[in-house]
Amino acid sequence: MAQRTHIQKIRNIGIIAHIDAGKTTLTERVLFYTGKTHKIGEVHDGQAVMDWMPEEQERGITITSAVTTCYWREHEIHIIDTPGHVDFTMEVERSLRVLDGAVGVFCAVGGVEPQSETVWHQADKYRVPKMAFVNKMDRLGADFWNVVDQMKERLGAHPLVLTLPYGAEEDFQGVFDVVRGTWIAWDEASQGMHFEERPVPEDRREEVARARESLLEALSEVDDAILERYLGEEEIPEADIHAAVRRACIGLKGVPVFCGSALRNKGVQPVLDGVVRYLPSPVDIPPVKGEDPKTGAEVERPPRDKAPLAALAFKVQMDQGRKLTYVRVYSGMLKAGGEFLNPGKGIRERAARLLLMHANKRERVQEAGAGSIVGVMGLKETTTGDTLCDPEHPVLLEPIDFYKPVISVAIEPKTTGDQDKVDLALSKLAEEDPTFHVRLDEDTGQTIVSGMGELHLEVLMHRLVREFNAPVNVGRPQVVYRETIQREARLEGCFDKEIGGTRQRAAVTVRVAPRERGAGNRVESRLPEGALPEGYEPLVLEVLTQGLDGGVLRGYPMVDVEVRLEAARFEEGLSTEIAFRAAASVALREALEAAGPVLLEPVMRLEITVPESFMGEVIGDINARHGKVEEIGPRGAVQVIRATAPLSRLFGYSTELRSLTQGRGTFTMVFSHYEPVE
Repeated sequence: MAQRTHIQKIRNIGIIAHIDAGKTTLTERVLFYTGKTHKIGEVHDGQAVMDWMPEEQERGITITSAVTTCYWREHEIHIIDTPGHVDFTMEVERSLRVLDGAVGVFCAVGGVEPQSETVWHQADKYRVPKMAFVNKMDRLGADFWNVVDQMKERLGAHPLVLTLPYGAEEDFQGVFDVVRGTWIAWDEASQGMHFEERPVPEDRREEVARARESLLEALSEVDDAILERYLGEEEIPEADIHAAVRRACIGLKGVPVFCGSALRNKGVQPVLDGVVRYLPSPVDIPPVKGEDPKTGAEVERPPRDKAPLAALAFKVQMDQGRKLTYVRVYSGMLKAGGEFLNPGKGIRERAARLLLMHANKRERVQEAGAGSIVGVMGLKETTTGDTLCDPEHPVLLEPIDFYKPVISVAIEPKTTGDQDKVDLALSKLAEEDPTFHVRLDEDTGQTIVSGMGELHLEVLMHRLVREFNAPVNVGRPQVVYRETIQREARLEGCFDKEIGGTRQRAAVTVRVAPRERGAGNRVESRLPEGALPEGYEPLVLEVLTQGLDGGVLRGYPMVDVEVRLEAARFEEGLSTEIAFRAAASVALREALEAAGPVLLEPVMRLEITVPESFMGEVIGDINARHGKVEEIGPRGAVQVIRATAPLSRLFGYSTELRSLTQGRGTFTMVFSHYEPVE
């Protein structure tokens, strides 16, 4: 067992970005330069260490967030390389929930793209300090300052530029260290392993001096210690500048910005220095908060090994038929063979083995302390978002929010004898991926699977064959609609029947009202105290909550509806649980029917990049799909069209766009909102 790294020298970071910005390429260099691997695996060769699934290697994209551990300047860095494709946004969300810092990767040509915005704002939601790496400085059309400006405009970031590019496109020669005022030049023969600091060439000195002045100016806006010395025109030492950048980064007041070309092996080591220098250790962020499951009181768990255990399971993966659970330890020690409590499910679990992960390779360890991210074998009931804690000091951490699927397909086994095999495989995939839902359609007897997009479902169907040997026939994709109401309604539901020779009677009055789009459902009671015997009120609220799972038009889930339980009539000797369940169900259904129910469909936000000569055809096609063009603007030699369109009209759009643009158009699609079906 390796000696436990001091918690202040641990960094838990994620690499986040838009698809094709170069996240996995950057991670491969990080593993090579930290000595974790002995050769660089390239994404385009299907040999990237972090893209270990066959699906990832074939498609050249990251699908599942892979975890690895490496060491740099006596610091232990746990890295999660996350997907960039919108269909796998959940992988990013659950990773950010357990990380202390993130490195956003931006393409020097594409700039801040739609999925970059999405993941950046996801990180903002969890208050994760961030750094930025402007990649692909060697590409035609690379523009470093344009990306920095876009970070301010689109992300609301406060950039702190720490390295400048020396040249761009084919003239890209390295980077300037703004704080030290040096030129870092990489040795290409050593694949960027060796580099040296040189004096800044004469013709670039003014540019680097200006950048240093701008950095101090930007820091003085967010750091009083720097402001005082800056106004006093004092010389500020390097160490003090680094300390101020760290304070700004951890305080979410500034974003350290680096640049380079990961594929050309230039600019990666300064990013690693930035990770250990500026991003927080587990002790630099506030202690994790949760609630006591017995009293509901808020409790904190400090990041100390000697504190009671508090850990969060953030990912489940099937590993050769066995369940591997990824866990972030916030406080205390997780020990192999140890027993602990899952307070959300009220059960005890035992960790058979603890594994330090390196993509799909692993190293057994006996214990994991505060700040660690480890794989745990042997957890039977624990799923994504569950807390693990000390039974003597229970705590329930905030769970992870999951996205609702927007697309469904019907599937059936290729042969009737494979039904059990397919059902088992689907249940395992659903346990791994909370955005993948499986249900049986009672009307048709078909198995319906739902996910975040066409690619998401396609990958999962391929995995059924490859990993579980359970081939299926797949139907046409179907949109997952929602239902809501347009006005308020109040109705009484009565139940009065003889069941098994006994009269059963109850009445419930319910008021329903629409809420703002995106506000979610709310079910509450307005009954005066003592209106119902003990236990009946929660039972009725449970029926009303469950009743919103299936709407009154087509049985789709209801959204943005407020339900109030306003009155209930109880008659001694006649009112039973069954009667109240039935009365509540009738009241809700009739109230929803009277409240003007409407069908909602998912609307997607599109960003389409096309050469100017094809603009007319592409815009015409968007209009034909009932889409709305919101903005058109140049990006280098191409035009970018931003639009929204109903998902139901976008199936097969990638093929259509290729044919309209002779293969030169590309697009990204992100869920935007629900709106009534026209």
